[in-house]
Amino acid sequence: MANPPQIVLLLPFLFSAAALLSHAEEKFDVRSHLSTVTRYHISKGISENSFVPSNIPDQCKPIHLNLVARHGTRAPTKKRMKELEFFATRLGVLLENAKGQKSTVIPSWLRGWKSPWTGKHKGGELINEGETELYELGIRTREKFPELFNENYHPDVFPIKATQVSRASSSAVAFGMGLFSDRGKLGPGRHRAFAVTSESRASDIMLRFHDCCQNYKSFRKSQEPSVDKLKEPVLNEITQELVTRWGLNFTRRDVSTLWFLCKQEASLLNKTDQACALFTPSEVGLLEWTDDLDVFMLKGYGNSLNYHMGVPLLDDVIQSMEQAIMAKEDGLVPGSYEMARLRFAHAETLLPFSCLIGLFLDGREFQQILNEQPLQPPLKPPQKRSWRGSTVAPFAGNNMLVLYSCGSANETSKYFVQVLHNERPVQLAGCGNSDFCPFEEFKEKIAYPHLKHDYDALCTVESEKPKQTAPTSTFSRILSWIFSSSAKQTKESEL
Repeated sequence: MANPPQIVLLLPFLFSAAALLSHAEEKFDVRSHLSTVTRYHISKGISENSFVPSNIPDQCKPIHLNLVARHGTRAPTKKRMKELEFFATRLGVLLENAKGQKSTVIPSWLRGWKSPWTGKHKGGELINEGETELYELGIRTREKFPELFNENYHPDVFPIKATQVSRASSSAVAFGMGLFSDRGKLGPGRHRAFAVTSESRASDIMLRFHDCCQNYKSFRKSQEPSVDKLKEPVLNEITQELVTRWGLNFTRRDVSTLWFLCKQEASLLNKTDQACALFTPSEVGLLEWTDDLDVFMLKGYGNSLNYHMGVPLLDDVIQSMEQAIMAKEDGLVPGSYEMARLRFAHAETLLPFSCLIGLFLDGREFQQILNEQPLQPPLKPPQKRSWRGSTVAPFAGNNMLVLYSCGSANETSKYFVQVLHNERPVQLAGCGNSDFCPFEEFKEKIAYPHLKHDYDALCTVESEKPKQTAPTSTFSRILSWIFSSSAKQTKESEL
């Protein structure tokens, strides 16, 4: 029987819709949805907006650069490797319990699965891919700002600082090798030695302020159950879907471990056809959102303490730019003063610093944080959001604050700041959404509202603060002075 005319007419549209759906599925890359476990080169390929950077006038030249960078891709920590080893045993139990169910096709890789990190006794170190990320970032930084990095190396001209955690200091070394390659006489790569300095972990309020802030530690511990409660409905829903789909009696904890395994496989091993393949693209999007929510609430704009404890770092950045301006005003030649201050730390450093300079905000939200009001959590998929861990703080994520001198004294402003986030110029909500901000405006509207806070006052637990003694009355002080003077005179007479 001939097809009815309306069905014949619909067939091209049905095939077209199927082709679009197939294309969308092919286009989905789980590696760009791994929140803060996303590799740097993947993150750079994620384009969230169509912002067109400013054209910097020819007379404007960079005179100083501040870098705050996260370490590169690292191995899972010892604790998480243990978790994956326990999960291998747990999988064996789940598969044994599912033996009688023949209707479900269980992925073959699950049978006899062992963690790729089985047998490793240490963890958390920078891996080869992480070294490459920072090495290549160093090369690109020199190429982008030749005016700053053509000078001969000196530790006072290019100070490099890192935390005492090995993955951060290793990242600093990899970056320095790229930045100063072909500048020395060591080996075929003509490398040169350079200094990397670190503060003690116990007192590093510049790059590990989160580790030294007791009030933040207490706050985070108290808030984690609430954040877990917000994520619970999503994890429950996905758990039920996985149980139905694969016929294994997964718990919510199992699903969290599988998602962690997916992120490690996709990011570190470039493997997306095992743990990640257990989830649909929409489930991956929701799991990514739970991670982003966690980062937002406990390290980002969710509470002002999260970022206000980073004021020592912001103050250091402002001071370094002011010193560069003074050197320029005094007519010092490049290479005789500090040209760049380069810092290597962690997501817990980069995220609060990004908040302090007001990244990923619109004007209304910027006013909210100046009033110390928490922002609304990132919107749940399928709604779009600007706060994504994969772009905010991926492995090797970084902020560069470039100070420009624009020469003519007749201009309304002589010095400007441009912020590059992951090497891209970004809008500053505190500077009228411009990416090229007069330095004085950057200080007054973006930095100073935060710098009124004192790190010790923010972070010291109330019971540990020095007790204020009652002020001594004027009469008591006079009596004390009289009697002490009399006693002194008596003593002298006796002598």
